[in-house]
Amino acid sequence: MSQSNQIVRVALGARSYDISVGANNLDQFAGFVLGCGPANHAVIVTDENVQRPYAMEVAECLGGDGVETAVVAIEPGEESKSIEMASNLWQALLDLHADRKSLVVAVGGGVVGDLAGFIAATYARGLRFFQVPTTLLAQVDSSVGGKTAIDLPAAKNIIGAFYQPSGVWIDAATLASLPEKEYRAGLGEVVKYGVILDADFFVFLENNVDAIVGRDADALTEVIARCCRLKADVVEKDEREETGLRAVLNYGHTFGHAFETLSGYGNLLHGEGVAIGMCCAARLAARLGRVDEAFVSRQRKLLEALGLPVATPDIPAEKILESMRHDKKTAFGKLRFVLPDRLGHVELVGDVNEDDVVAALKE
Repeated sequence: MSQSNQIVRVALGARSYDISVGANNLDQFAGFVLGCGPANHAVIVTDENVQRPYAMEVAECLGGDGVETAVVAIEPGEESKSIEMASNLWQALLDLHADRKSLVVAVGGGVVGDLAGFIAATYARGLRFFQVPTTLLAQVDSSVGGKTAIDLPAAKNIIGAFYQPSGVWIDAATLASLPEKEYRAGLGEVVKYGVILDADFFVFLENNVDAIVGRDADALTEVIARCCRLKADVVEKDEREETGLRAVLNYGHTFGHAFETLSGYGNLLHGEGVAIGMCCAARLAARLGRVDEAFVSRQRKLLEALGLPVATPDIPAEKILESMRHDKKTAFGKLRFVLPDRLGHVELVGDVNEDDVVAALKE
């Protein structure tokens, strides 16, 4: 293992797993996997954008250590997180003679990780599962914490399971080939961590905009490891969203998921929706007297500096409200939002007046 790696351990009672964060170290993945337990068969789930070189490199790495591998590639995009694609992957595992001793390895972005994790959770009542996230969004957020899911046409991530990986291997070098739009979208989740949990990290982002936008390896390794640690701290205390603590990770998501759904999956990237949603959530918090306008402006300024969209999509407010009513945080028909009261701290706020929500949509 490279000495440049930072290890973040997620401790869940008697269980734990490691997140390894480094650069130019994908060839060491087999040692990481085999260090977690014996393996002789792995099914690598990826998409057509990262099948070469990353998924094939992972397959060659595992194969070099005696693990029989097969690569299954799906079409890229949120549309693949469907019941139909899940059924296709279950059948693929069956055709490949996968059994309870087989591994599922997700190599790709959040769509691949969510889908492959759901398949691992449900096939043969659960297979061991490793994440190799290749997008910034997946590296700082969706690969950590054990949420797996597929979508229904009217609701994102509504079918799924909490299923923790056996390990997460993050090679920041994979971000060098990530399209600019996708890279910038991942920064939406990065900013979120500073707002909800760590004011000092928010300041670090403000002071290192140029290095982050320029994909500096040292800056990225620090950003990714810090985000993973912040998320791990929350997941350890509320793995299955039973106490309400984990809900803080959904800051900006109630608005953002509605924007994603109504824009058509894939037209607005998740991190872009979250960035716009954070702006709306900050305005809502200001309207409710929880933060001042300086907070709203400061958050927006950082998002803009990182190249993220901040303007609310041109969608009728009633459609946005209707989509929000399907949100998993809705309770007894009442909308609930994660809202800040200061930089580095947020709370779940219930029974928010819909007129205030509509007002927060307006810039």
